[in-house]
Amino acid sequence: MGKAWYMSETIVDQRKECHRSPPEFCGLEKLAEIGIIYRHIPAHEKDAGLERACAEQGYDHWDEIIINREKLPNYDAKIKNFFQEHMHPDDEARYVVDGTGFFDVRDKEDRWIRILAQAGDLIILPSGIYHRFTVDDNDYLKAVRLFKGIPVWTAYLREEGGEDTFVRHDD
Repeated sequence: MGKAWYMSETIVDQRKECHRSPPEFCGLEKLAEIGIIYRHIPAHEKDAGLERACAEQGYDHWDEIIINREKLPNYDAKIKNFFQEHMHPDDEARYVVDGTGFFDVRDKEDRWIRILAQAGDLIILPSGIYHRFTVDDNDYLKAVRLFKGIPVWTAYLREEGGEDTFVRHDD
């Protein structure tokens, strides 16, 4: 519940934990410093917990996504897009219903922090924060996505040298 750590500079397989050697964990207070909201909402409290989060954050739309080779059309291209460093002009709010994945975010010193996302976790990345996402070895994650207004998936990729490139995708 609420695990996060600094990532190794070298990624051999994005679906692994990618710890530094020795591992360097960081707490929820470090995530809060960069604007990330993390809550654990057990399955039996899901409806009330998400309703409360929506009221607090102003989310009024939601949908579900299943990230798995059998369920997600154009799976390979979408996994590649999810793992490209990008930001959105809106929050990225996800409640994990089942499965496991990783959100990677940059801290204020531009170092990657990997956040474990597993069943019961609500993770809210604020607008404008660079991030990426991948599933783990199990290749499965079911999540509720929360939005303010009609869902629009607009991403700005971070290019070498810090330049942004506008990309719009449907996920």
